[in-house]
Amino acid sequence: MDSKEKDFVNAKDIINQFTVIIRTAYIHDPGNIAVTTAMDRFIALMSPFIEAEGELMLDLRGEFFYINDKRVRYPLEFLPNFDFLSREFRKRGLGSIAFKDTLQHEDLRTFLKAFIASMFSETTFETLEESMSGIDSIKVGKLKKIRTAGEGKPDVRRAVKKTYFNAVSHTRAVMSKLKAGEEVSMRKTKRVVESMVDLILEEEQLLIGMTSIKDYDEYTYNHSVNVSILSVALGQRIGLNRKALTELGIVALFHDIGKIEIPKEILNKSTNFTEQEWDIVKKHPSWGVRALLRMKKIDYSSIRAAITSFEHHMYSDLSGYPKPRQPLELDFYSKIVTLADNYDGMTSSRVYARIPLPPDKALSLMMEKAGTQLDPTLFKFFTNMMGIFPIGTLVMLDTKELGLVYQSGTMFLNRPQVLVIINSRAEKVEGYVVDLTEKDSDDKFVRTIVKTMDPNRYKINLADYLL
Repeated sequence: MDSKEKDFVNAKDIINQFTVIIRTAYIHDPGNIAVTTAMDRFIALMSPFIEAEGELMLDLRGEFFYINDKRVRYPLEFLPNFDFLSREFRKRGLGSIAFKDTLQHEDLRTFLKAFIASMFSETTFETLEESMSGIDSIKVGKLKKIRTAGEGKPDVRRAVKKTYFNAVSHTRAVMSKLKAGEEVSMRKTKRVVESMVDLILEEEQLLIGMTSIKDYDEYTYNHSVNVSILSVALGQRIGLNRKALTELGIVALFHDIGKIEIPKEILNKSTNFTEQEWDIVKKHPSWGVRALLRMKKIDYSSIRAAITSFEHHMYSDLSGYPKPRQPLELDFYSKIVTLADNYDGMTSSRVYARIPLPPDKALSLMMEKAGTQLDPTLFKFFTNMMGIFPIGTLVMLDTKELGLVYQSGTMFLNRPQVLVIINSRAEKVEGYVVDLTEKDSDDKFVRTIVKTMDPNRYKINLADYLL
């Protein structure tokens, strides 16, 4: 292996160490010895690259990092840091950082201060870029954003809403065709799911936010899309590639397809099921297998979907239903879909959860199942993805402001961004976003969550704000 090849083998360590610097700077002042030590390690790792090529260009393209135009592959243990750094880049609209051969500690400290401070600006990237304008050794570039057809500027929220509701409409159409005994092709489903995968890779938080809005007339269709989104987002967190994410999204979208066989008067019943009705409901996993095997073309994806449909209520300890004749290990996709299905079911007001739980309470109940019914490792990734206070959670701040969690925290899970809807004077406002990691001149947090509240009790419609 020559020196250049060796340098690129160490590329993953450079990105990992850069993340360590940022994480450490969030906790300590950039002049702290812990930050300085992390800088020393980072500069030592970078030197071979800069000596060989004059600069080190780190850029984010989709879900992957590249160093000097070469994609960086990394082991699973590096995933949390790579995932953290990619989200920090996206939050700032930051696409690339070029490090030159004159890099000094003081330049890095300037960058760290600007990087952290930029999050408290309405124009995050522009603020970061302006702060770095006098530093020749570090240059930043803007992240390429999603653009809608015919428009010259980003309109990500419109794309997210369009993608979500297209998926709901498609799911409704598929279920209607299957119920009528018509054949269904996977081709269009794949295109719909690929659109969701693309958005999750670029705008994960926005699309997850759509799943928190429960004001729907047709529970089954929206639930299927929500489970697909949450499953794909979790799959992205654990490092699945785009092809696997698309397959997982299809599998998750069809996990409840067997419900087409349940009579509507039972499926939409507002009171508790009788024992006989519950026996009928518990047949939907098996009915789902039958429906999926009636697809126009049986392929690997439809077989995986059939397996997940059959297993998604079994639980890891097989305490659920249907009961297998022999002990078995659940399919990997089934474990992911079970998590997403549990969470969305508990936070929704239809069928299995007569009274919807607040998101944080749902996660607490799921935590009790982790290690028995739910896979504990996947649940850790899921909790990190959703945050201690998931998007849509109604919170009271110590400033007496009332707001909805707007974006989960990355470095501090208990300090998300909050959309304030009632100010400290108890006045209803259109909504302004505050970041709970913001500190005052005394290095104390400006705002802190005091407690969570039930939006249904206060007749707060999440759709009015999050859409």
